[in-house]
Parts: sequence; structure tokens; C-alpha cells
Amino acid sequence: MPTAPLRALRRAVSGPVLVALVVLSSLSLTGCTSDDVSPVPPDVSPGASRMEPKPAGGPGDILVAGRAVTGSEPSGIPKAPFRRTYTDGEVYASVTGYRSLSFGAAGVESIRRTELDAGRDVPTTIDPAAQRAAFDGLRGRTGAAIAVDVRTGEIVALVSAPSYDPGSFAGNTGADAEMWRRLQSAEPRPLLNRAVREAENPGGAAHLVVAAAALEKGLVRSVDTPTRSPLAYAIPGTTTRINGPSPRCENADLRIALKHGCGNVFAALAADLGAGPLESTARALGFNDDNLKTPVRAAESVWPSDPPSRADLALTANGLADVTATPIQLALLLATLSNAGARPAPRLLATPDAPADTRRALSPRTAVQLSGALSAPLTARVPATGTTWSLSTAHTPSGRTLAVVVTLAATNDTAADTTAAATAIAHRVTAG
Repeated sequence: MPTAPLRALRRAVSGPVLVALVVLSSLSLTGCTSDDVSPVPPDVSPGASRMEPKPAGGPGDILVAGRAVTGSEPSGIPKAPFRRTYTDGEVYASVTGYRSLSFGAAGVESIRRTELDAGRDVPTTIDPAAQRAAFDGLRGRTGAAIAVDVRTGEIVALVSAPSYDPGSFAGNTGADAEMWRRLQSAEPRPLLNRAVREAENPGGAAHLVVAAAALEKGLVRSVDTPTRSPLAYAIPGTTTRINGPSPRCENADLRIALKHGCGNVFAALAADLGAGPLESTARALGFNDDNLKTPVRAAESVWPSDPPSRADLALTANGLADVTATPIQLALLLATLSNAGARPAPRLLATPDAPADTRRALSPRTAVQLSGALSAPLTARVPATGTTWSLSTAHTPSGRTLAVVVTLAATNDTAADTTAAATAIAHRVTAG
């Protein structure tokens, strides 16, 4: 009688194990951790809701390309004299967070509240054209998109869908309370920042970790070295087989295996490498880090250190079982490959003239080889959830190189249509 892990393996990988990519736990339903949230100001009473220029003594604003996407107006409340307003609130909610007279603050509004309350503006790294392209592409869908400059780690676009308008509950009227109640109970959770705070099975994106480990540990010499991986790979000690989705997957090199999502190849490599080297490579690439901040704290992306069975190890190699990743983690992984193995620290807030903060994650040789093997966008659909991931690197008209990750939740569309939609969103973000 097959064990539960083996039954799960058969369900998950009996068909094509797609190479893939990406695609985001939280305090309540806000998608924020305790250090991202500020308390509610005391003793507030109803205030006005009209839009006016920033009043004297009001808080600073959050800026996008030098333009304020927040504002403030008098509240009529001595202890909380200003009410926050937002321009294009839904477009930038994943960037700004919210600030409410009744429900506290979250995101950048909370983390940089000291500066904002002192009247100082907080500039961001967001490009408004890329942000709008990502938002429009995700309209009517559930998912996320993030674009990161591979050299500096600057976040150029950051969108979670469905979104919300933080101005709709910024006051303390009955209408504000009703909107907050509706957002708290809505499905799928609009207050959750999926790009940063939702970690899910990455599916074939995990193949990048296995490939990096195989190169770093010397198991294969290059991305063009054939592997020893039968088309129907039998997990040692079991009768379970992982079938490659294409005849080209038999003994395929890493370049072909990444292109075709050859789950048989990566399961075989994982068995030869063992759990320890895989986890150490994953950790170097940013997994198992519970302190990743943009400055908003990201959910931890997890790579198990000791899978309980060979079947679980095979699942791990294919981004299933206990492996989870956020879109921002996978974008930084891709950025590392494009940045000669130097992993940039993510930056959502602009710090003029500050040098890029990077650390060595892979050898330049490994990174360059894998980056070269990913010459085309990689997309996949995770069988168990129907989630579609897209990962790509592109050069913008301004000369930047961006790592772009898009994730779309399952819909009634065909797999091909959802994959095409994810790829199109990524292209729009970089077309600028």
C-alpha cells in the first residue's frame, strides 16, 4: 500500500512537472506583521472627507517618481488633526499600506510614521509606468506582480490583486467602519500583500535551486553536461516514477531540463546531491530567512532541511511538499542569477547615492551559466493548486535589467490562456 507522500507524489508529478515560476501569513487579514502596524490614535471623532491641498503642519507624503500619492486634510479632531487621503489608492496600496483614524496604520505608512509625522516626505523606488502596467494587467484577477532591478535591488513595481483603496477607511465614520468590515471579510483577501506576504509552493521554480546546487557542488560541470536521469525516473527504494514531460528529458542537460520542466532530471539530481547540499544552496539564495524586509517584512520562504523520505526529497526538488516561496523571494533569486551571483537586498524606499547592498550567494560561474540557460521567459502551472507562475528577465528602454515575477491564481481559463496572461503582464511591466 503506497504511503501518503507517495500518493501525493503520484498526484503531483505523474503529469508534466512544469518549470516555473513564480508566485505570496499575516496579522489578521491585513497581510502585515506586528512591526508593520501602528496603533489607532486615541479619542477620535468623525471628521470631514473632502480633498484639499496639504495643510500646514500636516504629515509628509509617500512619493512615486517625485509625485505625492498620499495627502492629508484637516480632520477636526484635536488629538488626530489630519485625515489621510490617497491618489490612485488602489494602484499604490501595496506600496503605501494604509493610515486610518480608526484602524491604525500598516506598511510604509506605519514603518516610516515617525518621519511622516515630522512632515518629511518618503520617496519610493517605484516606476509609475511599470506600476500601472502591472496593476492594469492584474485587474479582475487574483495574483501578484513584482519587478526588481537586478543590480540595485530597487523594487520598480509591486502590485497585489485584488487591491483596495486605503482612502475608503482612512476616517472614522460609519462608512469607514463598514468598508473596513467588508475588506476584513472579503475573499480573496484584498488586504493581503501577495507579492510580499504570501508564500506558496513554487513548483518548477525550485528547479533553479537544484540546478544551482548541482553546479556549485560539482555534480555536473556545466548546464550543457548530460545528466543520468531516465525518462521515467524511479525514486530509489520505491515503485513510484516521475515521468519527464518530453522525450528530450531523458538524460537531459540542465539547459534542456529547465526549458521543458523535466521533473525526472531534478528528482534524480536531488537524490544524488542529498538534502543537506540542497538546503545550504537554498539558504544561500534566500530561503529560510525570516528577516527579509523591503522595509515591509516578507513572509518566510521555506526549504526543508531534512525531508522525511526519498519521496519527500523528490517532491522538494520539484517545489512541492513543504517548499514555499514568495514572489519577492523568487524575484531576488532571479536577480541573483542575472547579477553574477550577488544577491541584492530589496529596496522599496529610495536612498539617493546609497550603494547597492549585495552579498555573494553563488559563484559567478554558476550564476552566469544558469542565467544564460534562462534566455526565454519561464512559466508553469502548479498542478495541485492551479496557480500559474511566470518568471522573466528583461531590459527596459531606460537600460535597466529587471527580474519580473507574476503569479495568477487558478481561474476558469485554460492553462494556456492563464500562462499567456501571466507572460503578457510581465512584458507590459518592462515595456515602459
